Amino acid sequence: MPLLRRAGFYLAAAWAAITANFLIPRLMPGDPAEVILRQFQKTSGGEQLPPGAIDNIRALFGDPKANLFQQYLDYLDNLAHLDFGVSVSRFPVPVSDLIAAGLPWTLMLAGVSTVLAFVIGVVLGIVTGWRPGRLTDSVMTPLAMFTTAVPYFWVALLAVWVLAFHLHWFPLSGGYSPDEATGSFGYLLSVLRYGILPVATIVFASAGSWLMGMRNMTVTTISEDYVQLGRAKGLSTWRVMTRYGARNAILPSFTSFALALGHVVGGSLLTEMVFSYPGIGFLLFDAIDKRDYPLMQAVFLLITLATLCANFVADSVYSLLDPRTREVS
Repeated sequence: MPLLRRAGFYLAAAWAAITANFLIPRLMPGDPAEVILRQFQKTSGGEQLPPGAIDNIRALFGDPKANLFQQYLDYLDNLAHLDFGVSVSRFPVPVSDLIAAGLPWTLMLAGVSTVLAFVIGVVLGIVTGWRPGRLTDSVMTPLAMFTTAVPYFWVALLAVWVLAFHLHWFPLSGGYSPDEATGSFGYLLSVLRYGILPVATIVFASAGSWLMGMRNMTVTTISEDYVQLGRAKGLSTWRVMTRYGARNAILPSFTSFALALGHVVGGSLLTEMVFSYPGIGFLLFDAIDKRDYPLMQAVFLLITLATLCANFVADSVYSLLDPRTREVS
């Protein structure tokens, strides 16, 4: 029953997000299709869209003369078929094709870097918080505070300037080598080589916040009665630290980690901009720059739904980590 209630809440939230995504463009004064058409002509040097494209834009963003309820039904039908319309800035490429092309890159970059930053930060946070004031804590805590305070796009720019531009250890931009055949072993190696520097900059800039949060929670947890009981029972330090201390201290970090995974779909916008990485974040930046409303709407909806799914998974798994949150049905 608790799981069903939770699922019902998130389904309602997803419906609200989808409905808001439908209504916001239609609240624009006048005809949204005409606004998009003028913007396209401005950015394309006067090029004209065919009549079919204008009809497609009206079907997606609304025709002021059409019935709103019928538009909503058509909108839901398009979503069910993953039809987000046609990109204005890259006409006539469908928006779904652009998202399908950029999503794997974002999941690889932002997903891998988020998981690595979380694991490194949590492990170091447990070690530093278990013995506060010792050498490890005195070194790691100020370092974590420094990396947290430094903007990660500045770290990315510095890494590009030193490691890519001057030392030539890594490529300057892109996600893969255009000289390698797609799917070949050389192509996979180039993807790895192009991804190391962006991933490293994100991990360097974000692991410190995980470390600080876990360290502070560990310092609080080690004074709890159940930790003292584990020590009094003669259990090993490792078991007390992991089973008694870390398991309870990690709960707030786990919730934040689930939220971070939800935002992974949105990509690391600034990092992808710095490295011209072909992910969702760079795609969104390009769509905003060129006023590509169909693409912007689809990316925003994707990010919202991914965040809701991540929250649902976090709420469902949280009770497994903390029995105190389980409800009695």
